[in-house]
Parts: sequence; structure tokens; C-alpha cells
Amino acid sequence: MLSQASLNQFITAQMPAALVLFERMVGMNSFTKNRDGVNQLGRYTAECFAPLGFTAEYISSTNPAFGDHLVLTRRGKSDRSIAMISHLDTVFPPEEEQRNNFRWQPEGEIIFGPGTHDIKGGTIIMWLVLHAIQSHAPDAFADITWKLLWNSSEEMLSHDFGDVCRAHFDQGTLAALVYEAEGRLGLESLMVVARKGRATWRITVSGRGSHAGAKHRHGANAIVQLAHTLQRVATLTDYSRDLTFNVGTVSGGTVLNRVPHEAVAEGEFRAFTPEVYAQAKAALLALAGPGEVRSVADRFPCEIEVEILTESRPWPRNPGTDKLAELWCDAGRCLGMAVNIEQRGGLSDGNLIWDAVPTLDGLGPWGDNDHCSERSADGTKVPEYVEMSSFVPKAVLNTTAILKLIAAPR
Repeated sequence: MLSQASLNQFITAQMPAALVLFERMVGMNSFTKNRDGVNQLGRYTAECFAPLGFTAEYISSTNPAFGDHLVLTRRGKSDRSIAMISHLDTVFPPEEEQRNNFRWQPEGEIIFGPGTHDIKGGTIIMWLVLHAIQSHAPDAFADITWKLLWNSSEEMLSHDFGDVCRAHFDQGTLAALVYEAEGRLGLESLMVVARKGRATWRITVSGRGSHAGAKHRHGANAIVQLAHTLQRVATLTDYSRDLTFNVGTVSGGTVLNRVPHEAVAEGEFRAFTPEVYAQAKAALLALAGPGEVRSVADRFPCEIEVEILTESRPWPRNPGTDKLAELWCDAGRCLGMAVNIEQRGGLSDGNLIWDAVPTLDGLGPWGDNDHCSERSADGTKVPEYVEMSSFVPKAVLNTTAILKLIAAPR
């Protein structure tokens, strides 16, 4: 077993260089739709890992508006490999960063800035871990084929990245390690072992327009029907099964003196297990058909159409992920760190790959307020940040756990 003190000392010594890389990454706007910015960050990331012996491959996204996915590979001596996964893009357009003066800004142990928490800090953890393994376990570092993969458009749910990952996994892949930020429960660091699946939907109600004064009886009010239907959608939420439905947007009608002929709502639902997800989808689609809102004059009914727009399947608890989590928890016990697991409602690239190879998530640093850029004078609004004190312990934990993974019997 490696000396914890030695690992701590080594990784702490790497932090000044890591912060230089980190600051430059955060300073590059990589909003998903800023293709040039994402590609600039991808090239710089490849440069950061090149001294470790990695070669770069850039793979075009299926959406030409998005930047290139990045794959870095360092071939090892054996047929075993480990994949590490992060993403390049953030949710902040350049104009938003400028408007809110949202930039790299250290304040004590906290660093504010776009992507500090989601997920450029995770990329820095990867860099620290690989340097530590190369230094403290050179034989293991040389034996393993390391495959590092960055999604160019994770924030836009680009499913083609899952295909990129699967194409680079092989039979000897021991694990896919996802460097989204860790969770926290008190002093416990939480690894992610499952994530909800998500479907987005649209409900369109077609009614019949009419003059609101002279022929009100002839109209079939699409907005009124949509209101009834959305009440039914809301009742599909079942917290006892971790199933949530959310109505996100509603629109309808044109002018006030017309009974509206159309109304539209869009939203999403999420569930942890494939079974609950399938049941939720069936219940939503069952709302389609004739509505109860009808014209008084001739009983003309409103018609309800339900569409599924996008789907990201659930990542449920599974034996492969649980075995990895046991290794991380065991490493935590060896190091005197409180490590546990959580199921998380948000999506990550883990949803795309968990059934291809054993996958564990939440391996990045601790921070908070991801996807937030605003700061108020009274402190009620605070932008995204990462805690610097979380980097060294998390890199030590990951290094220790990965070496346990390499040493474990197949």
C-alpha cells in the first residue's frame, strides 16, 4: 500500500501547476454552442496531458453546431484499460459571463468561475491522479492502457458521445470513471452509483376557435383543456417511487377576443429504474385523445396529442457499479476518509455507458451552484464555485482506489 503521507505530499506539490492549467481552462468560454471555444479548450486539454504520453483524437459531433469530442490514449503493456470521462462544455454563453462578471475569482479556499465545479475541476483531478500514479506506481501506470474521453456537448445531452465511448472501450476495460463533482452529506464524500433517466415531452391541444363575444358557444377552448390535462400530468409524480414530472413551459392563444384553438406545454419526467420509467412514459402517452372540453353548440371536442421529444435512459443500481463503489469506500476507510454513495437525479455521461463497462461517477472535487452565474450584494445569489481544499484529498482517494482496482483479481 502506498504511503498516504507520500501521496498527499506529492499531489500537494503539483497543485500550483494544476492551478495554472485550471485557471486557463476556466478562462476559455466553452458554452456548448460556442464551437470555436469548445475546440480551443479541447486542444489545450490535449496539450496538458501530452507530457504524460497521451496522443489526441478529435471526433466530430453529429451536430455540426457543436465542437469535437476529445479522446486521449496512452497505450499500455497489457490488454487492460481504464477510461476516464469528463466534458468540455459549460452552460454559460460569453455574453452572460460578461454581463455578470463571472470569471476565475479565488476568494480564500473557494474559486468562483464558469466550469470550476461542472466540470473543469474534474479534469484537473484526472490530471493530478495520473501524475500521482505515474510517480508512485510506474509499473501500474505503464501496464494499463489509459483512455481519456471528453464530451463536447454533454450539457445538450449529445447521445453520440456514448457511441464514441463504446467504440473505444474494449474487452479489457476495467472501469469507466466519470469526473463529475462529488456529492456531500455532512463530512461524507458521496460517489454516484445511479442516475435518473429523463424524457422530455410536448402536449399539444387542438380546439376550435370562435368569436369570444358573438360565438362563444361554438368554441372549444384549447387552453382550458390543456389546464385540465396538466393537472393530470402533475398527479403522475410519485415521490415514493422517485418519479417526478415537471411542466416547464406553457403557451396558447393569440388575442383576447378569440376562443383559443391551440395550446402547447412542454416538460420532462425522470425516474431511476427502467420499470418506473416505462410505466411513466405509458401513463403520459395515455393522456392523448379526445378531451372533456367541448363546444356547447355541437359538442366538438378538443383533441390532445402527446409527443416524446427526447429520451435519456436511466442508469440504475447494478453489480458492476456497486463493486467499484466498494473499492472506493474501502480506499476511504484505509485513508481515514468518510466515503459513501448516492443516487443522483441529474444526468451525466454515465447514463450513456453504464451497461457497457462498470461505471462510477462523482469522482471530481466538491463545490456547488453549478449552472449559476449571478451574484447578489446580499449573498442570496452565489455563482458556481469549487472548494480548493477538496482537490488533494479527492485525488489521493481516487489514486488509491484506482490502484486497488488494478491490483484486484479479474
